[in-house]
Amino acid sequence: MADSNKRNIPIKLGDFSVIDSEFSNIRERFDAEMRKMEDEMTRFRSELMNRESNFFKTTTSSSSSTTASSDGRTGGGEVRTWLDGLDSPLIQPDGADNKMLKLRFDVSQYAPEEIVVKTVDNKLMVHAKHEEKSDSKSVYREYNREFLLPKGTNPEDIKSSLSKDGVLTVEAPLPALGPGEARIPITQN
Repeated sequence: MADSNKRNIPIKLGDFSVIDSEFSNIRERFDAEMRKMEDEMTRFRSELMNRESNFFKTTTSSSSSTTASSDGRTGGGEVRTWLDGLDSPLIQPDGADNKMLKLRFDVSQYAPEEIVVKTVDNKLMVHAKHEEKSDSKSVYREYNREFLLPKGTNPEDIKSSLSKDGVLTVEAPLPALGPGEARIPITQN
């Protein structure tokens, strides 16, 4: 393992609470997600009913109606890409077409100077170690997490911050499509 592939990521201390910043509008986000889920269920129900009715038709005219939507477009006419399928709480929108990988780690049992965030090759590593020794007792805690970063993630762009309630947030912009890569539309039958 070459030293040029290792990079320590500085931790920015903040006087903020993850609870304050992330959950202030939780009701609105929840309602929006519920509306999206209801819309998706309605669309799914409609597609299922169409497939069922097409399945039981004996004429050949049904085959032409099923191929009409095979142009890779969704109901709104937009082309879907591989990043659209990455619907994960770890991936959040960041600007127009960019997406951000956002990871959170509970390191509330460790002091900021006991926490190390670094990259080695294409792995993000979070390590924290706490030791207390006295005549009557010894306390030892250690925290290790490794996360495989998407290919092409630039370690220079990774940022980390530690909230006052001990939540370490690590953010990395997801790589854009590079030369020789193209977005391929997903067809829906």
